Amino acid sequence: MADFIETSNTKTAIRELTSPIASVAAFDAIIADVLATNPWGCVDYVQGGVTYDGVAKNRESYTVRVTYEDGEGSSVGTITARAPSVAAFDGTALEIMGNAALATAMGGTPVRDSDREAFSAQLRCHDAGGEIYYVTFSRDSVRITSYEDDLIRTTVETWADMVTALA
Repeated sequence: MADFIETSNTKTAIRELTSPIASVAAFDAIIADVLATNPWGCVDYVQGGVTYDGVAKNRESYTVRVTYEDGEGSSVGTITARAPSVAAFDGTALEIMGNAALATAMGGTPVRDSDREAFSAQLRCHDAGGEIYYVTFSRDSVRITSYEDDLIRTTVETWADMVTALA
């Protein structure tokens, strides 16, 4: 049998945040800023005859959580819903919170459990040196994956140091 031969060394680096990002609006603002300002100096590229932006959303997911409480404040039920965008997240939360029939069926009053809601967005980046790497933001961490050049990590880290919510 033939052996597998290593052809590259891709790396992963993670920054655990001191405090979770406070809200979906704050989270979305960070992602929107990266897409608008391209702080890592990513460059557009052509692959298979298609031109891609130097930095672009690769995927995203937002999870809303609503707990139903009885008259004494005890939890009687929970609903968790995953949404594909911030707009869908907000709309889903409003629908769940405003659904009287659902509240009756659950036997309680809906209360947003914002501390247990989750946000995730992965950005695909094309470095000027030719590498494609990914930066994944969650509510409590930032992860850089599939990079080889340590300058990529340094660049993202330097930028993250200037973003208060990413401390």
